[in-house]
Amino acid sequence: MDNILTQIAQYKQEASAFTAANAEAAENFRIKYLGTKGILKSVMGEMKNVPNENKKQFGQTVNELKSFLERKHAELKAAFESRETASSGMDLSLPGDPVSVGTRHPLTITRNRIVSIFKRLGFALAEGPDIEDDWHNFGAMNLPEDHPARDMQDTFYINQNPSWLLRTHTSSVQARVMETQKPPIRVICPGRVYRNETISARAHCFFHQVEGLYIDENVSFADLKQTLYFFVKEMFGNDVKVRFRPSYFPFTEPSAEMDISCRICEGEGCNVCKHTGWVEILGSGMVHPNVLENFGIDSNKYTGYAFGMGIERIAQLKYRVNDLRLYSQNDVRFLKQFTGAL
Repeated sequence: MDNILTQIAQYKQEASAFTAANAEAAENFRIKYLGTKGILKSVMGEMKNVPNENKKQFGQTVNELKSFLERKHAELKAAFESRETASSGMDLSLPGDPVSVGTRHPLTITRNRIVSIFKRLGFALAEGPDIEDDWHNFGAMNLPEDHPARDMQDTFYINQNPSWLLRTHTSSVQARVMETQKPPIRVICPGRVYRNETISARAHCFFHQVEGLYIDENVSFADLKQTLYFFVKEMFGNDVKVRFRPSYFPFTEPSAEMDISCRICEGEGCNVCKHTGWVEILGSGMVHPNVLENFGIDSNKYTGYAFGMGIERIAQLKYRVNDLRLYSQNDVRFLKQFTGAL
């Protein structure tokens, strides 16, 4: 018993005289005295050799040694840390580095703006899968078997017989809505679409669309025009000029494309508007009776209109972006320009 107590006193004396010049030395002290294989652990293991009548005294001595070693280690560590802080010249009273605040992507900003405008007109939001079957993407939309859009040059097919593909437009979402809902139907369908096109400043193999569909009794082309007039004024301002041009789409009849005065050159003529002063922003028309009948909707009772626009094109005119590829290059210099547009 006396030998053990003498040894403890020596350990305490050695620890008291220990000094640390750096963090490594302070860590070595901890390992030597307080580690799992250290001196304290060894001393505590001697408890089994101490007579029962002396165990209480021995336990108190060991606890005192433990407290002393822990205080000593804390002092060494604190002394080293204080010296390091002083030598670094760090002024803790200075303000911290600014934290950079991110923003939504310009396409997300534009999409949310479009959705917000049409929601005010009573349109509900509808979404669908990016991978579609041939029926929902083409057949239900009155596109014949020999339509060029079905060709491998335009469409990314995943499987054939049966045909599965990356959707070429969000009209497939309209098809799924008409499949599950009865009129009146009033929805907008935003989402990403895919087409096998050469990537350039004006085209990409993927882009984003917002399509709209309204089906009810006595819906007319005048309703379509006034809806789109309202949208354009809200998106681009009251000074924007609008024109409709007759066009053709398999899923609408009659059909029209909608142009607005170029926001890049203010109608003076530039590369974006091909020096015409006008830029096409969407296609539209009255839903073809065949499309309605494909989903069991009585075309003699119900009529409807549909429209579709590219979000990239709207963002291009809204923010004067001159290259479609900028949207997907993740260039921080480009994205930082939209920091204020939350």
